[in-house]
Amino acid sequence: MRSRDWFGKTGKDGFIYRAWMKKEGIPDHAFDGRPVIGICNTWSELTPCNGHFRDLAEHVKKGIYEAGGFPVEFPVMSLGETLIRPTAMLYRNLASMDVEESIRANPMDGAVLLCGCDKTTPSLLMGACSVDLPTIVVSGGPMLNGKYKGKDIGITDVWKYSEKNRAGKLADEEFVSIENMMCRSNGHCSVMGTASTMACMVESLGVSLTGNAAIPAVDSRRKILAHYSGRRIVDMVKEELTLSKVLTREAFENAIKVNAAIGGSTNFIIHLTAIANRIGVPIDLEDFDRLSQDVPLLLNLAPSGKYMMEDFYYAGGLPYIIKEILPKLHKDSMTVSGYTVAEQVADAACWDKDVMTNVNNPLSTLPSVVVVKGNICENGAVIKVSAATEKLLKHKGKAVVFETIEDYKARIDDPNLDVDETSVLVLKNVGPKGYPGMPEVGNMGLPKKLLDKGVKDMVRISDGRMSGTAFGTVFLHVSPETAAGGNLALIENGDEIEVDVMNRKLHLAVSDGVLAERRKNWKPIDLGYDRGYVNMYINHVNQADQGADLDFLVGKSDSKVKRESH
Repeated sequence: MRSRDWFGKTGKDGFIYRAWMKKEGIPDHAFDGRPVIGICNTWSELTPCNGHFRDLAEHVKKGIYEAGGFPVEFPVMSLGETLIRPTAMLYRNLASMDVEESIRANPMDGAVLLCGCDKTTPSLLMGACSVDLPTIVVSGGPMLNGKYKGKDIGITDVWKYSEKNRAGKLADEEFVSIENMMCRSNGHCSVMGTASTMACMVESLGVSLTGNAAIPAVDSRRKILAHYSGRRIVDMVKEELTLSKVLTREAFENAIKVNAAIGGSTNFIIHLTAIANRIGVPIDLEDFDRLSQDVPLLLNLAPSGKYMMEDFYYAGGLPYIIKEILPKLHKDSMTVSGYTVAEQVADAACWDKDVMTNVNNPLSTLPSVVVVKGNICENGAVIKVSAATEKLLKHKGKAVVFETIEDYKARIDDPNLDVDETSVLVLKNVGPKGYPGMPEVGNMGLPKKLLDKGVKDMVRISDGRMSGTAFGTVFLHVSPETAAGGNLALIENGDEIEVDVMNRKLHLAVSDGVLAERRKNWKPIDLGYDRGYVNMYINHVNQADQGADLDFLVGKSDSKVKRESH
């Protein structure tokens, strides 16, 4: 056991390691060579999605003790999408560094990652990949469905109610009353937003036990899954089942296909790419497009459908979706359970055919997520087709350009703004470097004067991201971004933009010569960050198509501690 390098030592060194642990009431026999399991906990009162993790960790501990292990719980930086400014994405890589170094530097033989809110899942898994010990993920689970006037509601409805409020069709008092009914329990977003997508991602990758993705946070079966995960990680250590043995190229291809079948968030692309880069599996944007092509949408969940994660679980959960598309998957891929993908879902069934359908009767045969290229996005951009308006997937319109998010907020509701429903809204300087941190502002709210006319969607383009809970015909993750000198930086008001999603095209009808002239007068905006982590982030963050990780974090360094004290 790796932990024996600490607790198995004789003399002064072993004395110090064991004595300080014993002051917590730990007896001698705890140091007899049994596996030491770290429980990486992202509990925080500033991360409401993860507010129940102290209790969840206790159930993991019970499982570890039961299997003969020694649990040690430790905190890491917790990223709450709901509160952190300017965006939790700015700190995903920082949290991953915290996780990596905490695991490597301490006497652990394996790890359990407690993940919930959007960025805690990818950041914890990225960090763990760079150490490559036996690791299992336990998600926090979705909250219960919100309730409003007898109707189920979720975070996706915030965008709809907000637009109705801006259009004067929903009173301020009613808008506030809805917020009291939205979040009824512990857990992350109840729709197929990024948090739910990440929970599905880890199950489809095989790094969590089957059923992990959709069990509601307050359902007793979530606690039982945590208990079983605690038991299983002890055996994983004995089997030397490390992350790199599970996270193979085949596992990543499976996850991409499952994400297409559930209509997952576009953020899946950027996070999965970063995870793959950490474990050393090459993935590029074309893989997401190619592997998603023949996978139909089978899950009727908001924002692509009408149901919520709670309904998804009661209908049979992710195991049924995986079973339904099993012929398209690498069914012999190994999972942390010790079983293959096919063995894990052999008994899966669907109990509500309105929530989940089958490959012979799909909700849509259009690809869920499409990667486009063109002179606006030479390295690619993405669009969530399942949340877009079909008639706008092929479109031409004049650009209405906003240089920054502040520029957008100042002018979007100006009655004199030169815009109509055929226009294409373009938002610059919200990419990884340019914001910095790549916020979820790509689904720009529509101009009020168009909302007043009943317009519900427009083509929108940015180098930022979009919340997985959002919807619309929105092109995201434009690479290279504005701040890196991509052609997005050179678009001007009135330029014609052509969109042709099914032909993978996003084109600016401006000649290369004109763009070259414009480039002579372009310079990046000064963000004013001259020190600290944010300065380091700006100088080292990769572009969106590479996962927006820090360049010096890509790859792994194993679990060895090269120097030791005492």
